[in-house]
Amino acid sequence: MKTTSKFGVLLVLAVSLFLSSCAGSYYVTDQPVEPVYDRPVAPYEGAIWVDGEWEWSGGRYAYVRGHWERPRTGHVYARGSWERTNRGYRWHKGHWN
Repeated sequence: MKTTSKFGVLLVLAVSLFLSSCAGSYYVTDQPVEPVYDRPVAPYEGAIWVDGEWEWSGGRYAYVRGHWERPRTGHVYARGSWERTNRGYRWHKGHWN
């Protein structure tokens, strides 16, 4: 029974890794224009502004507005950016370094 449950856990892990690796890059011919909007006031002292992101949704990139987050000790937020390739433009998501 233990061998069967270990196999099941490994199978679930393998499938989840496979599916996450299938989340590929999406390309567009023109880089979308970032909308202009007013940044809200920080909700507390020391809050870090995380810029908006582009997410692939419904066959196109859709803009998701920025938000405030608590700072992460020893980390800096790297803003997302567009990359121009021979296939078109693709979005690299922002992340904490």
